[in-house]
Amino acid sequence: MPTEWLVGTGLAAFAAALLISAALTPAVRKLALRIGAVDVPNRRKVHTTIMPRLGGLAVYAAFLSVALPLFLWIYKITPGTEEGNLFAALLAGGTLIALLGALDDRFDLSAGLKFAVQLAVACLVVFGFDVRIEFVNIPFGSAMQPVGEWIGIPLTLFWIVGVTNAINLIDGLDGLAAGVSGISLATILVMAALMGNETMVLLAAVLIGAVAGFLFFNFHPARIFMGDSGALFLGFALAMLSLHEFKQVTVVSFVTPLLIIGVPLSDTFFAIVRRVVNKRPIFEPDKGHLHHCLQQLGFSHRQTVLIIYGIAAFFGVCAIVQSLISKSGVGTWVTFIVICVIMFLLQIGAELIGLVHRTRRPVLDFLARLRMKLTAASRPK
Repeated sequence: MPTEWLVGTGLAAFAAALLISAALTPAVRKLALRIGAVDVPNRRKVHTTIMPRLGGLAVYAAFLSVALPLFLWIYKITPGTEEGNLFAALLAGGTLIALLGALDDRFDLSAGLKFAVQLAVACLVVFGFDVRIEFVNIPFGSAMQPVGEWIGIPLTLFWIVGVTNAINLIDGLDGLAAGVSGISLATILVMAALMGNETMVLLAAVLIGAVAGFLFFNFHPARIFMGDSGALFLGFALAMLSLHEFKQVTVVSFVTPLLIIGVPLSDTFFAIVRRVVNKRPIFEPDKGHLHHCLQQLGFSHRQTVLIIYGIAAFFGVCAIVQSLISKSGVGTWVTFIVICVIMFLLQIGAELIGLVHRTRRPVLDFLARLRMKLTAASRPK
């Protein structure tokens, strides 16, 4: 496909999805208020008034409206191919996930039921459309190694369910989940363009447009929330796109897809650690997430969201750089160093803002003791 045609088609798909999403969101807002799909304030939530949710339906509908004609009639994707299977899995699974989220927005489904449906959708993707992790690159090895189904299938299921829920966990401020998802999708678009993956470029462009149109109404002060219908759908879409893009480089270059969705995954990881450290149930909601901590430091609602956008963009740039490093053949030691540096910075940041515990700061305390010892050793005797 000529580059000019791909760029033009991608821009047109982005613009169409943006306009449709922006046009549908007010109608979805009215529908949410009419049927009682609303978010009621409580002690954990930042907003103080009843807000309509279900906004994810506008994002999903915009994606579907543009993606179907684009890939079936214009791009003419071929059923049975790798790209065809991905598209079919994204449509089928995304529809079920969006429906699940919409029902939860209205009826507040149990966590167990939602998990069961998500696992069933992940199984549909793996067994129904044959989308799964197939090869790994063993750390410090030189060749791709095939993995058996007993590793590839559980790993794929874990990835899909985990990422699907990760976006939902950061959906705590106006425009936060939508904006972070958009940045992650933009990262995937850039990397897909560098790899020459036209299908991924177009899919990412459509999804970014759908998110951008919704953000007109969701950025602070929001007039509608995306709800689980949007958070789960975008999480599922990110899981599918990142899985497809990197499913053959998932052990050494596992850092790349992790970086793409670094904000929601790291927030989820620290939430689990925080609840274990504080001896609280892992699935019990709290006010210790990244956006809560930043607001407790004195940042405003909008400032907090923009700071997290910046963190997400930083992760995105790191993912692109890491991908280029992997392609250049510099060596897996560079990947290892990148992983160590990022993990160190994450831990320092988490301790500075109290993401895990207000007073326990093991790394910062160790560095302080080390500095004191070095200072004492440098003094003349």
